[in-house]
Amino acid sequence: MYKYLITIFIVLIVLYASLRDERFESKNIELGISIPRTGIMKAWGDAVYSGANAYFSHANQNRLLKDKEIKVVVFDDKYEPELTIENVKKLINKNVFAFFGFVGTPTVKKILPIIQKTDIPLIAPFTGASFLRDENIENLVNFRSSYDQEINNAVDYLHYKKNISRFAVFYQNDDYGEEGFVSLLLKLRSMGLKIHGEGTYKRNTLSIRHAFHEIKSAKPEVVFMIGAYKANALFIKTAKKDPTFKNTIFCNISFGEANEMVKELDYKTDNLLFSQVVPSYQDTSIPVILEYKKMMSRYFPKQPLGFISLESYLSAKAVVSALKNVKGTLTREKFLRQIEHPRKNSLEGVEISYKNKQLHNKVYLFKYKNSKFIEVDNEY
Repeated sequence: MYKYLITIFIVLIVLYASLRDERFESKNIELGISIPRTGIMKAWGDAVYSGANAYFSHANQNRLLKDKEIKVVVFDDKYEPELTIENVKKLINKNVFAFFGFVGTPTVKKILPIIQKTDIPLIAPFTGASFLRDENIENLVNFRSSYDQEINNAVDYLHYKKNISRFAVFYQNDDYGEEGFVSLLLKLRSMGLKIHGEGTYKRNTLSIRHAFHEIKSAKPEVVFMIGAYKANALFIKTAKKDPTFKNTIFCNISFGEANEMVKELDYKTDNLLFSQVVPSYQDTSIPVILEYKKMMSRYFPKQPLGFISLESYLSAKAVVSALKNVKGTLTREKFLRQIEHPRKNSLEGVEISYKNKQLHNKVYLFKYKNSKFIEVDNEY
């Protein structure tokens, strides 16, 4: 009787494991994406979509996955969390293999509890939120560095290299803005400094007036911009007309979308600093960036090059590299094991190593001058 029960128990464990780790044997590997395709954040969504699909198209055309192809299933969420929830439910019903490239902290925060109840991996969301660096979330792999890393790096550069001590912050009044605000607050406290002025605006709006006046009264030396690119650009345009901000530096973290901000500002970029989580997309001395430029020209010739589409391209390449390394029948668990253990130089010039729940662990600081982004010395 005892041996009989043990046998049943083992059979049940094997059955559970096989059901939990579903086998994907069809030709198409479907990746579900919910991004802003319309609305105030449309340029963000276009950059994510084009960067990823440039590499996926290349992989499919060149049969990098042999008998399988990547198929992207994309829905528009307008950067609104409630729409993201609806889209995720649709994608779960379609039983996509993985989620990829969701845009934004408030959107991802809303759908994370839903995703955690499934075995569907979430790969490379475009947010540096600290809650996504939780080691207990098993089916999540970030690509980019965290907002903590970006803000810590920029503050150190500004304080130790530029002798700046009066920091203010303009931020989006939601989970994304709060993440950045708290990161800045904690970093400054650790250095014996404080925030001199703060102002918020509502997501998906350009209502900056109140925030502008709150920050102006503090007369800051630097303003951290923890917002979307249109709101950030409007704030900076307004500030450039006011003598109070004559020498103020405006520091933009990566979610501010540097390329779109530069265009919004009519390329008037004095006293701007940009934090990024990938190298310059113009640096063709890096093999994978040269490849990125070629693939974007081939598959999306009308899409401007930029940091966001490069990040999406690199994330897509990391996904395909992991899929290529899966032995035997494809399952989600095998895929996650491979993407968490990337092979050396799999991105040809951009180093990745899985730690802190993310693949790329570097921050870059840039200025925009003479029609290009120039990396500044951020060592201190």
